[in-house]
Amino acid sequence: MQKVLVTGGCGYIGSHTIVDLIKNGFEVISVDNHLNSDRKPLSGIRKITGKTVKNYKVDLSDRTRTRKIFKENPDIVGIIHFAALKSVGDSVNQPLFYFRNNMLSTLNLLECAHEFGVKNFIFSSSCSVYGNSKELPVTETTELQEAESPYARTKQMGEHMIHDVAKEAKKTNFILLRYFNPCGAHESATLGESPTTKAQNLVPVITETAIGKRKSMTVFGDDYDTRDGSCIRDYIHVMDLADAHTKSLQYLLKKKNKQQVETYNLGIGDGVTVLEAINAFEKTSGKKLNYKIGPRRAGDVVAIYANFDAANKNLGWSPKRDINDIMKTAWEWEMKRSK
Repeated sequence: MQKVLVTGGCGYIGSHTIVDLIKNGFEVISVDNHLNSDRKPLSGIRKITGKTVKNYKVDLSDRTRTRKIFKENPDIVGIIHFAALKSVGDSVNQPLFYFRNNMLSTLNLLECAHEFGVKNFIFSSSCSVYGNSKELPVTETTELQEAESPYARTKQMGEHMIHDVAKEAKKTNFILLRYFNPCGAHESATLGESPTTKAQNLVPVITETAIGKRKSMTVFGDDYDTRDGSCIRDYIHVMDLADAHTKSLQYLLKKKNKQQVETYNLGIGDGVTVLEAINAFEKTSGKKLNYKIGPRRAGDVVAIYANFDAANKNLGWSPKRDINDIMKTAWEWEMKRSK
């Protein structure tokens, strides 16, 4: 079995990707410092897969401790790098904290990949690198605009770092996955989004409001130039996203890549407004949401959604689930975890 290191493996996307990797025959080790997670997803992974995943509780901004992981595991064939702080709002308020955490962790992993000869590196990027794009849907060749938040800037900078490092680390191949808005949960309702800090992503905010953990929720702005005035996003089911990471790793291992660094959009290829997402939840769950319209939120782009033709052509990937599947699985997960 080929061994893969998943950073942020106890996080939302990381834990679901570990499930998919194990399903496809990989051995997985995880590193997660539990800054915005806990050990519970490891139990969920074990229940779904029957496999116990070792997790290193290590802060990746600590270079010495990060190197130790690679010394203990010289047979790592690939790194899938999720570990990062991701709140747009928090990054606006704490830019130094975001730059230190997100950039140092990426730098240390790139150094280790080069030093220990890890040949495959998949970087968790984001649609936020496009900023307020002048074209929709965005493609991988769409010109990047000014970052709307320090979080988005860390993703732009991470991509630039990888392109520069690749010129020296010639034996390592890289894939940059720019994905849109991950949401939903594993169909078993054994894994889902469960941050240890206050949830800020739309779907968990919706489910927490519906179940009574929040008295109400706020839609940030209804005066944007969109069909109903609320922001447009491309919501992708987390298990579709997990599948894309596995396919990316398999693609690199089979040496199918034509360039040392390749970039792919991952989304469902369609935009959904915040108000449309709320409507989809109400329709799927039968629950009426208590929400109010508030002012615009700093750092939010107006609209962004993907063209994923390149991922379909090269990786053989396409999403299988839609916004209704997302809301159904997210609600089932919320009801189960709230018990």
